[in-house]
Amino acid sequence: MRIVMMTAGSRGDVAPFTGLGAGLVRAGHEVTLAAHGVFEPLVAGSGVRFRPLPIDPRAELHSARGRRLHDARTGAGKLVRLASMARGAADEMTAALVDVAREGEVLLVSGSLGPLGYAIADGLSVPALGLHLQPLHPTGEFPAPVLGTRSLGAVGNRLSGRVVMTSVEVLFSDAVRSLGRRHGLVTAGRSRGRRARPVLHGYSELVVPRPRDWPAGLETSGYWWPHETGQLSRELEDFLAAGSRPVFVGLGSATVPDPERVSREIVTALRAAKLRGIVQRGWAGLGAVGDDILTVDEVPHSLLFPRTAAVVHHAGAGTTGAVLRAGVPSVPVPVQFDAAFWASRLTALGTAPGVVPLRRLTSGTLAGALRRATTDDSHRARARALADRLAAEDGVAPVLAALDRLTH
Repeated sequence: MRIVMMTAGSRGDVAPFTGLGAGLVRAGHEVTLAAHGVFEPLVAGSGVRFRPLPIDPRAELHSARGRRLHDARTGAGKLVRLASMARGAADEMTAALVDVAREGEVLLVSGSLGPLGYAIADGLSVPALGLHLQPLHPTGEFPAPVLGTRSLGAVGNRLSGRVVMTSVEVLFSDAVRSLGRRHGLVTAGRSRGRRARPVLHGYSELVVPRPRDWPAGLETSGYWWPHETGQLSRELEDFLAAGSRPVFVGLGSATVPDPERVSREIVTALRAAKLRGIVQRGWAGLGAVGDDILTVDEVPHSLLFPRTAAVVHHAGAGTTGAVLRAGVPSVPVPVQFDAAFWASRLTALGTAPGVVPLRRLTSGTLAGALRRATTDDSHRARARALADRLAAEDGVAPVLAALDRLTH
């Protein structure tokens, strides 16, 4: 069948769908991925077609509005600022999403576009399946991941999830209303739009057990590993061969208020812990110089991470999965949104010695965490054991089964 996947956000919101899409192509489907144009190189060689959406998320995060995200000290505050950014972006992307959706017999909608994607599916009378990279639906077992990790009790946790889902609906409300006015689509009313949708979650139950109070239709598939091609550069291979296993340090698509300060703290921490380092520039613009440190741009996580002593990362959903897949210990440095949730999962699983939030990152706190991560063998043993179990999972098969149920 003709499948259209749609997603928006950072690289971590896109990369898993390249691997899932490649798996669907291998199963005989025609797959198109709609995502921000800057991510088109991620589908190269996968067999997945690409349809670019407007908006450059990196430019948005570096804009004055994007930099104000760091002014908020709570998850709720960051959510409010993100909503003001995303509302305009949703309106800009709607026309392109409708155009590509007209080509599909079924829509696979990411959590980042949920209400808008479902409304488009309803307007075109095509089935839709949700694909979420985070546990977004309300549960009494933990609070909404974007609001922090402190439990509010079963009632409070569930309420926090409802508040976030309602906020997302409001965020997309203007774009949804425009579907009839600008695109001639008859959309669902509010009550119908809120009806239960089948959703598959692209992470493992070994990492986040399925909440017992979730209704039927909300399932966990296992990870959708990104489609990655290429190889490590000669410079990187030479660095790896020149000494002991290095520590990888990267904040992925996260930005930081003062990249120069953060870079200095990272270098000092690595040297204090007597560790070599590979520092990824990323969207934060980190950098370091020295015989014991190499600065790199984008590299395939699946090729590099297994060859490191540990990984320091921003605890995004995608990078967290990549670290677990590699079977190495890590030091999460959560910056914003759902990062604190994933960081807490890593410490609960015993693959990370602790969390070093960006606001508390100093050379001393990072050096201490690095020493624990690289000298306490229990962290590596737990990481290796979990990686072996994750390798036995097939995240694509449940999606194929769900598609079969949805279309027959």
